[in-house]
Amino acid sequence: MWMVYGANGYTGRLIAQVAGRRGERPVLAGRSAEKLEPLARELGLEHRVVPLDDQDRLCEGLGDVDAVVHCAGPFSVTSEPMVDACLATGTHYVDITGEIDVFERIFTRDGEARRAGVVLLPGSGFDVVPTDGVAARLARELPDAVELELAFLAGGGMSPGTMKTTVEGITTGGRARVDGELVTVPVGHRSRVAEFASRPRRVGSVPWGDLSTAYRSTGIPTITTYTVVPEFAATAQSLLAPVLRSTVAQEFAKRLAGFIPGPSERHRNGTRSEVWGLVRNAAGRELSMTLTGPNPYQLTADAAVRAVTKLIAGAAEPGSHTPSSAFGPEFVAELDDVQLSPVG
Repeated sequence: MWMVYGANGYTGRLIAQVAGRRGERPVLAGRSAEKLEPLARELGLEHRVVPLDDQDRLCEGLGDVDAVVHCAGPFSVTSEPMVDACLATGTHYVDITGEIDVFERIFTRDGEARRAGVVLLPGSGFDVVPTDGVAARLARELPDAVELELAFLAGGGMSPGTMKTTVEGITTGGRARVDGELVTVPVGHRSRVAEFASRPRRVGSVPWGDLSTAYRSTGIPTITTYTVVPEFAATAQSLLAPVLRSTVAQEFAKRLAGFIPGPSERHRNGTRSEVWGLVRNAAGRELSMTLTGPNPYQLTADAAVRAVTKLIAGAAEPGSHTPSSAFGPEFVAELDDVQLSPVG
């Protein structure tokens, strides 16, 4: 048996719906019975009210659960109590975070996870399944690569949870991986043209989960991640960051984000995602590839359901994992409507 925690949220609901269509019977869980009950009735599934701030009750709620897909962000706040409970109860942990520092913290718990016989698998959605798959495939083809560049396009807009995470991220600026170390850099400190499958686009550097996950998956020491960045992004970030460092301002901005409805089904069906990746070795040899896929939220729901069912089937060894270290570089190719170009 497995659980969707945060099932009443935008992405949790999508995951529960995809699971139901595939004949899965997850338990729907969260902090509000009022929000959970209508979805549980709609899908004909069990639901549980389980708080994150009461470790005893959280462990009790996970006691008979083999794996949990954790969807209640921001994960900077919610991941640690859920990981603690999973390690205590022998429950596999899957989440959909893209937060670099959350990945870093979970990867430090590899030894605990191995001893508990538990898989800790953060980033089992658009953050970072497609980019991690591209990185792992490129590294396999050029094993002496010393530099990795990844760019992504995410069509369709943001959910409330993603916007809340973005509000938190504004205060931290940009990040990059340089010679194996995570360093702070200005947002958009680098730009280039990425050769996406649809057409070339100019992209700017942004902090993305692969600065943690792709480094763990590939060992490549220097990594930059990009997306299309408006010209005013760096200026906006520098102006907003001091304001949003205030707890009051953070909470106000997150409350506003909660009113965002997220992309409609029609909008999801009409938008897509893309990834471009390039690796380079010390001699200057380069290899690149592209990926195209469905809307990021559709990809996330598909990937999370596949990941949790694989873990229950014993497809990964205990420990802290990335998607490709858990299931191999081919995992991304199993997802619905994902197409990868040959490495070249």
